[in-house]
Amino acid sequence: MQAAMDITARFCHKEMEEYGTCVASNPSSWQQQCQELKMKVAQCTSSHPVIQKIRSGCAGEFTEFERCLREHQAAVGSCSTQVRRFLACAETVDLAGVGGAVPQPT
Repeated sequence: MQAAMDITARFCHKEMEEYGTCVASNPSSWQQQCQELKMKVAQCTSSHPVIQKIRSGCAGEFTEFERCLREHQAAVGSCSTQVRRFLACAETVDLAGVGGAVPQPT
């Protein structure tokens, strides 16, 4: 997961920062207020092979996390279980041979 986060931060830092600021500034309406910025982050990250591999391998966990965010817009902290499940899944994705992947610790 660290490799994906490093790549996302390297290539999509501006988009992630703008989205995070929007979410923090709109705790009860971020889903509507920040939709355009969310799409910019998604567009940026979707083009990188590491991110694509994690999304593919953990699609179910990511869907559950997104569903929780939609259902708990005013209390996104209540989605910590879904975040942990997604991150745990992402850690298990084999990134060997993925173009541009950061080497995994051994």
